[in-house]
Amino acid sequence: MADEDGPGSVRPGGRTARVRTAVLEAAGDLLAEHGFARLDLAEVAARAEVGKTTVYRRWRTPAGLTADLLVDMAEQSLPRADTGSLHGDLEANARLVAKTLTDPRQSRLFRAVMAAASFDDAAAIALHRFYDVRLTEWSPCVTDAIGRGEAPPGTEPRAVLTAVSAPLYYRLLASGDPIDEQAVRVAVQAAVSATTAGVFVRSAT
Repeated sequence: MADEDGPGSVRPGGRTARVRTAVLEAAGDLLAEHGFARLDLAEVAARAEVGKTTVYRRWRTPAGLTADLLVDMAEQSLPRADTGSLHGDLEANARLVAKTLTDPRQSRLFRAVMAAASFDDAAAIALHRFYDVRLTEWSPCVTDAIGRGEAPPGTEPRAVLTAVSAPLYYRLLASGDPIDEQAVRVAVQAAVSATTAGVFVRSAT
């Protein structure tokens, strides 16, 4: 494919959008296959059938490409659940996390991005932004629960959501224990019990 438009010529649904989609898909595949350390922009361009100049000009570095991939992943994520109960909403969140972390491609992709974030500042910033978007999207699950009287006033939504997903990420990145139905149920019940007990109420200090 010939060289494409530059960063200032974005046309939604046009050639620029198609190029970005192809490049990000290729980048995600290569990250899942080889990890961040072996992510090469020229290889991404070849896999996406895009001119190398386009990729180098628009994304500049592997970290810059990874950052844009995380932006795209956040934009494509499913909206938060609204089941009418704290338990139901947190269970939906946990199942979404579990589905992502057990998907062969997605699990390898997240491992690669998290590994990159451990030594690359740009990748770390992008990863933090990705999770900030997701936590912000799902926070109303907790604020709604406060309004219904299911959680005490002052409960910190991000702390509750982190308590749900953290055990599942630990299984992916540390223990290697299965991310199965039992793991989901335990994570949800533990988070709900801690929430109703006031564990996540914001401290006055």
